Amino acid sequence: MAFLGQTMRHLCRQVQVSQRPLSLAGAMRSLSLTPVCAQQNKPKPIVSSSAAALDFAKSEQKECQSICERINQQVAQSEQGRLFAIVHLCGKQFKITPGDIILVEGYWPPTIGDEISLDKVLLAGARDFTLIGRPILEAGLVTVKATVIEKTLTHTKTHFKKKRRKQYMRINFQRSPNTMIRINSIELTRPVVDDSTEQEESSKRLF
Repeated sequence: MAFLGQTMRHLCRQVQVSQRPLSLAGAMRSLSLTPVCAQQNKPKPIVSSSAAALDFAKSEQKECQSICERINQQVAQSEQGRLFAIVHLCGKQFKITPGDIILVEGYWPPTIGDEISLDKVLLAGARDFTLIGRPILEAGLVTVKATVIEKTLTHTKTHFKKKRRKQYMRINFQRSPNTMIRINSIELTRPVVDDSTEQEESSKRLF
């Protein structure tokens, strides 16, 4: 009988010990806030914002097309006024208009009387619009014609060096070449097209 009583007590203790963590776990589950936080942090499907973004993109594309049409209409009717441009030439940028004379410092191969075309146009505009390149405008959109009118040397620069009490003295003279260019014309050669349509056309091309 004593042996049976000891075994029964031992079994009861095991049952109580095994039930304690279960009850604590249940209590922690009931008091835990993690499921609520997880539900709050769940990303919700956004349907209205995507539709609004599509509408905004369509409206922006329509506005770009209308602006391009107005620019093309002005250019076709020659109502744009005097054009200006910013060109990249010999490592420098020059803002030019038709009739301007610019000075290019340093050696440059073209000779007097040569007619050249400046292809690196960073920006071109008129009274009501401005075309900005990324970093330069497309080839063939704007043509800038110029003529080399003079090739000269700068005024004489004197470089004098002396070290006292060393019988050292040097005098050097320097004149660097310059080229003067006259801007003849700035023209928009073809209609302005929206970037989105150009991207679609480029994606259709096969290489």
